[in-house]
Amino acid sequence: MRFAFTYPIITHPCDPELASPHGVAAVARAAEAAGFDAMGFTDHPAPTQRWLDAGGHDSLDPFVAMGFAAAHTRILRFIPNVVVLPYRNPFVVAKAGATLDLLSGGRFTLAVGVGYLKGEFAALGVDFDERTGLVEESLEVIRAIWTGDDVSFEGSNFHARGITAHPRPVSLPHPPIWIGGNTGKARRRVAAHGDGWAPFAAPAALAGTARTAAMDTVEALAAGVEDLKRRCEEAGRDFAGIDICFSNLVGGRVGYDDFKPDAYLDGLGRLADAGVTWTQVALPGDSLAHAIEAIEQFGESVIGQQ
Repeated sequence: MRFAFTYPIITHPCDPELASPHGVAAVARAAEAAGFDAMGFTDHPAPTQRWLDAGGHDSLDPFVAMGFAAAHTRILRFIPNVVVLPYRNPFVVAKAGATLDLLSGGRFTLAVGVGYLKGEFAALGVDFDERTGLVEESLEVIRAIWTGDDVSFEGSNFHARGITAHPRPVSLPHPPIWIGGNTGKARRRVAAHGDGWAPFAAPAALAGTARTAAMDTVEALAAGVEDLKRRCEEAGRDFAGIDICFSNLVGGRVGYDDFKPDAYLDGLGRLADAGVTWTQVALPGDSLAHAIEAIEQFGESVIGQQ
């Protein structure tokens, strides 16, 4: 099992130390020392005040923050959670991803999602109802420009002729592409375009808000994995090469008194049986010191016990 976490800016207003150069560098170095395999950042360039007041959170730009953290680490991988693909032109995403992969020495995975915040789409001038079509075309563009020269593309949303974007990523054939989301449509995208599936733990209420399918048990996850296997077979894809990332639903909260390492390790076994290859670990975001303490605790009590 490999372990990733999303940088713990999880409130509004966020802890100022976490939103600082010192904080990002300190968390990245602590995670690498503890044995974490990857970290990432969320993608909210234009959140509404209404969303923030309802429990949303502040954020850093994921590509800028991942590049900064990469400069302070040697082996840690960078997996955003997630890049909302319709927010950006795919050629811009491809260039940012190729640059990060090159400068980090091949330590970038592009994890993408469709997005769900209508206000953010409106602020960015993107048609919310066109978001799924934008994702489909963007995935085609990104893979093409990462692997070819003189690329032309004629779609409903993007039109380009004879594009060559160098330098390319150093990862071959290109940086892995993970698809976020809990729905059958997300799994179809994985089978067609992806190297990994990244659903998220969501009870019915949260799933409704995020405009996705509920998934709050290992059994529901396992059913999704079986569906993905079938879709990969139909598409002629080797499922063995597909990563699955999910959260551990047992063991309590890392960094808090209710955290039980033995129960957490037992939960990891059940996730592995369901096909999970990466576990997304939630960290406390009330202070930089607490986040680093939780990282160190997790490294000793879980990563070090595998």
